[in-house]
Amino acid sequence: MAAVGVHEVVARWVEREPDACAVRDPEGGRALSYRELWRRSGWLAAELARRGVGRGDLVPVAQDRSVDLIVTFLGILRCGAAYLPLDGLAPTGRLADIVGESGSRVIVRAPGAGRAAGDRWAGLASWLPEGVEPLDLPERDPGLPVPGPATDRDDPAYVNFTSGSTGRPKGVVVPHRAVLRLALNALFCTVEAGDRVACSANPAFDATTFEVWNALCAGATVVIFPSVTELAMDEWAALIAAERIDAMFLTTSLFHTVARESADAFAPVGTVVVGGEQLELGAVRRVLAARPPGRLVNGYGPTETTTFAAYFDCTDANLAGLDRVPVGFALQETSLHLLDAELREVPAGETGELCVGGPGVALGYLARPELTKERFVTLPSTGERIYRTGDTGRLLPSGAVELLGRTDRQVKLRGFRIELEEIERAAMVCGLADAAFVEKAGEGAAASLVGFFLPSPEAAAGPDRAELPAALDRRLRETLPSYMLPSRWLVLDRVPFGSTGKADRSRLLRLLDAPAASAVPAATPPADPGGPTPSGGPAAPSADTAHASVLAVLQDIWRDVLKAGGAVDPDANFIDLGGNSILAMQVAARVRQRLDVRVDAGAVLLTDSLDELAAHVASIPLAAAP
Repeated sequence: MAAVGVHEVVARWVEREPDACAVRDPEGGRALSYRELWRRSGWLAAELARRGVGRGDLVPVAQDRSVDLIVTFLGILRCGAAYLPLDGLAPTGRLADIVGESGSRVIVRAPGAGRAAGDRWAGLASWLPEGVEPLDLPERDPGLPVPGPATDRDDPAYVNFTSGSTGRPKGVVVPHRAVLRLALNALFCTVEAGDRVACSANPAFDATTFEVWNALCAGATVVIFPSVTELAMDEWAALIAAERIDAMFLTTSLFHTVARESADAFAPVGTVVVGGEQLELGAVRRVLAARPPGRLVNGYGPTETTTFAAYFDCTDANLAGLDRVPVGFALQETSLHLLDAELREVPAGETGELCVGGPGVALGYLARPELTKERFVTLPSTGERIYRTGDTGRLLPSGAVELLGRTDRQVKLRGFRIELEEIERAAMVCGLADAAFVEKAGEGAAASLVGFFLPSPEAAAGPDRAELPAALDRRLRETLPSYMLPSRWLVLDRVPFGSTGKADRSRLLRLLDAPAASAVPAATPPADPGGPTPSGGPAAPSADTAHASVLAVLQDIWRDVLKAGGAVDPDANFIDLGGNSILAMQVAARVRQRLDVRVDAGAVLLTDSLDELAAHVASIPLAAAP
């Protein structure tokens, strides 16, 4: 009999291979067999059932990537509910809104949450909506019966909240049948019993669906793995080999970073899947020319289609004659349609909106019936339920789909309708850029196009970096009309990442108001809490001496690492000042040396300002005074 619940497939492996390793954390030294994972998840399922949680309920999860996170996901499914992973890097106001909108009564956190140094969930109780009760994941058997609720294939398995175009996040409700469509008989990435699958995504990012369930539904091991931003590149690459990783996912931006800095890092991996943004051909060819993984796959799919809907095998033969990496072909049990405004198929080669059908399509948006009706529609010709992605594309002669842009990224400027992706593509083709981003800035008569680009290694090795924007502009004038040329190009040292590892366009736009990356804003250093004020008068007592002390140390570290000539403004952003993942690792190492505090490089990259980083570090108990 075919399983209808994700947990039912995992149960089969518990019966077949109870002693096989289900999940391991190399850093923490923890590991659970399938038998132990099942037992511990049963404890949580029983405790949730005792609190009235059951089929159809939604349970938020306030945990970082860990062994406990996997236990929690499985335990929630086993009591018939759906899990809602929260982004620990999101503002607490946003998290409170999400939990409130979910209608949940219980939120699950890791054992001892809030007590460990640097735990970002320490203040959870202060922002939880009224009526929502925190529950620590049980560490021992509560002595309660484990529920065995009937599960329907259309029952929700999880909800992921994604950014909305209006600024209000929307919850995508994904059913069990969609997860099983992704995990079973996967064409894009074969996972077998005994394989090791890296789990490095932010739990709130839907890539976790692949990392966890494609492994556990195949009898493989989920390996809790650090992000590229959390280790030095050579250490990260060495861990891939040491852990014998067979399959892993990276966001496109992170893949581009590895391709640029250590193109052969993926050599030990069986399959590397990349997705989330347009994959750049130059980065792919750089990896293929080094020591490539056994298989390099471009994966495409909005959250609403359950992680992936299409895939393309990146090989020299498949890429021959192309100037852009396609998203490729439909996944198993998935249909791809290129449609016009009336939902009619467009002829091969013509541009249409990419729509996705099949069991991977989500149920809709949580408590958003109008938006669900707008984006999840029925195909008139066949009656098939499809999701309108908002992406435009065309069918290539090979039958692969090539994406061309977004229906919601077309802008109007001085009477012209402009596809921003067309400019970005042109910038990539000219050979000067490894990544390019174009946005409209301002409104009305003051509106203009602005561009940001990461130079290719060849361009960056040139003698004069200051000439790169003009050189790019000259190249673009050969292929684009004048009204499509950005009025300003900013050269990037590093693409800034958001919390899910994708390029952060809002942070790019903030660069427009920032000083040049090579210039560090000057600021008066904070006064010594026990010394005179800048005016020479008596010292005013500090409201937070720990914060002030840490800020002073961090200013010294940033000044040294970023080669700044003066004091660093507390409001300065690390990436805006030329910081990158390698420099962030150096900062993290120096913080450990000088403050005896372990802070990861991701915190250096993702905090908005030096002051915010100081607040984060100051919240961690210091074992040694600065």
